[in-house]
Amino acid sequence: MKTTLFAGIVLVSGFLAWKYDPLQPVTEKVNPPAVLHPVITSPSAKDNTRIQVALLLDTSNSMDGLIDQAKSRLWNIINTLTTLKYHGKTPAIEIALYEYGNNGLSPASGFIRQVTPLTTDLDLISEKLFSLRTNGGEEYCGAVISSAVKSLEWGHDEADMKLIYIAGNEPFNQGSVSYTTAAAEAVGKSIFINTIFCGNKREGIATRWKDGADKGLGKFFNIDSDRKVDFIETPYDSIIAAYNERINDTYIGYGAYGASKKNNQLLQDANAKSISKANSVERYISKSKEVYKNESWDLVERSKNDPAILKTISKSDLPKELQGKTTEELHKVVVAKSRERDSIQHTIATLGKKRQQYIDAAMKQTGKPDDLGTAINMSIIQLAATKGYSAEK
Repeated sequence: MKTTLFAGIVLVSGFLAWKYDPLQPVTEKVNPPAVLHPVITSPSAKDNTRIQVALLLDTSNSMDGLIDQAKSRLWNIINTLTTLKYHGKTPAIEIALYEYGNNGLSPASGFIRQVTPLTTDLDLISEKLFSLRTNGGEEYCGAVISSAVKSLEWGHDEADMKLIYIAGNEPFNQGSVSYTTAAAEAVGKSIFINTIFCGNKREGIATRWKDGADKGLGKFFNIDSDRKVDFIETPYDSIIAAYNERINDTYIGYGAYGASKKNNQLLQDANAKSISKANSVERYISKSKEVYKNESWDLVERSKNDPAILKTISKSDLPKELQGKTTEELHKVVVAKSRERDSIQHTIATLGKKRQQYIDAAMKQTGKPDDLGTAINMSIIQLAATKGYSAEK
């Protein structure tokens, strides 16, 4: 049976009789230490530098432990990415998912499937990650790397940081596509290949995982993929969770697509919480940041870039509780929701920094285990420095 691999690691409340109440702080004792279509939200390179991360996940047999690590560390990894600045500006973050090595995939494709392209839709990444299932198969590292390099829309700006993460325990040189050739293709596009071997370091070196990272100018790590992720709960977690419930109420899904995406937002909250309370808080902190983009379905965010939408939107595309509003009344609702969200996001961001300080202090006493998140986060910071990015706490 094959132990596996992971790549890198990705409700509008009732407005009936609606009235805006200024944000009231949630308190808890803290002990410090027309026809509408989805909008394409990926920025152009001239507007933002981009951090692009492709996670190539082996979904062959016995990979359940590694998938659990991925689910447990997705939002923590995203939060690490959000600490990076380029010349003082926050880069856009795009993540892609691939699965490979699964007998349920087409042999003609080399048992490879692009689960999502590079996207800023972080809820979509979470949804697809939680839907992955394992099945026995053949793992071809060179082939999946080559596919990601050629098929994804990588940025062309010199400042864009482009990363591929692949992990597993089978020999790195299996299959007809040479990993050396795939690595050269990646380097030609300034993409770093990072490899994570699930098992003994010496064996990872012997089976070419380190050589794959060396040829891809990336980092090599080894981890215990079956190890359960340790979480540190803090006195701030319950407060942040309470604010998250309030921030969800500031989203207004428009059209059938918006209603579906709003439900998915709540589902991904639940998925994160199913791992642990601390993991869900990592997600809530991500939702307080600029990289959590939902213009494609949220009227509040859409109206910031397209104010005219409030005049042109069909009443039938609004939630029922807003369909009777005049344009002026709708504008007031949206502005109030926007202000409320900004206030909550600021509060969560402040609490998130205090929470991280608490965790950092605890980690100094307990030590940092080598899990998937640790490996990825460490390499992100190291590689970002070589591209001129700075990490802010």
